[in-house]
Amino acid sequence: MNTQPLAQLLKALADRGYRFTTPTPSVCRRMVEKPMTHAPDLRDIFGWSRPFAQADLDPALWSLLQEAGTVVQDAAGWRSTVRVSSVHERLFLHSAFPATAPDAVFLGPDSYRFADLIAAELTSAAPIRTLLDVGAGAGVGGLAAHRHAPDAHVILSDINPRALELARVNAQHAGADFEVRHAGGLEGAPADLDLIVSNPPYVAGDSGRTYKDGGDLHGARLSLDWAIAGMRLLAPGGRFILYTGSTILDGGVDQFRQALESAVAAQGHGLRYRELDPDIFSGELRRAAYADAERIAAVGAVITRPT
Repeated sequence: MNTQPLAQLLKALADRGYRFTTPTPSVCRRMVEKPMTHAPDLRDIFGWSRPFAQADLDPALWSLLQEAGTVVQDAAGWRSTVRVSSVHERLFLHSAFPATAPDAVFLGPDSYRFADLIAAELTSAAPIRTLLDVGAGAGVGGLAAHRHAPDAHVILSDINPRALELARVNAQHAGADFEVRHAGGLEGAPADLDLIVSNPPYVAGDSGRTYKDGGDLHGARLSLDWAIAGMRLLAPGGRFILYTGSTILDGGVDQFRQALESAVAAQGHGLRYRELDPDIFSGELRRAAYADAERIAAVGAVITRPT
């Protein structure tokens, strides 16, 4: 992938006032299947991932898509293989709908809740010199934090090379001082970090998608492992802001919260934990892996190392 024309594409879309909020896949599917009553516009092409004719797109934007190698043709017309969404007034490249490939780079409602959690936590933050986004994907978490710590060095880490390509472009567009790291977790990450943010995969099962499978504990294993590893890398007074999903078992038991509270207490760190949305990904509950579950909740956890 040629990333320079993608950087130019983001700038061109920003200059044109482009904005798009990405909803759930079911809503996206409905919009893609909905008959169009107008020629495809920028939101149709780069937001809803609809097919279009070459004449529908500004020649300058068409040229950038071709140069980047991110436009394909099928029976319905041309399609952009990248999508552009706005989060907290910044534009982010990610994978076009449907984002089902094993190396797809996902952005959706979780990304907005994650960014909102970070913004709420950093309103009165101590100075942040270095921050790490683990499992960064498109870089939403790290770059949401950068808005509130513009002088920080941002490290975007992910196991997916495709994600790192797009995160690099997104970070350049945001004007961040950044680096990218190819890693499956926190191995090799620097110590004495002022801030770690993460939105790990948290769905139970084995779909083969790097942004979805979270291991055992009904999908919470990766979140727990990264929290344990990350809290050991915090500088005094440093924080780990974790957004994830937690399966609430029959009887109202939050096993992830119990495990996280135990791990944080063992390190002598502080923890604040709350539900951000009581009911997400309800369709997953039909699967056998969730037979003993009541619901899946979006949760936010903030781990703080004492000064």
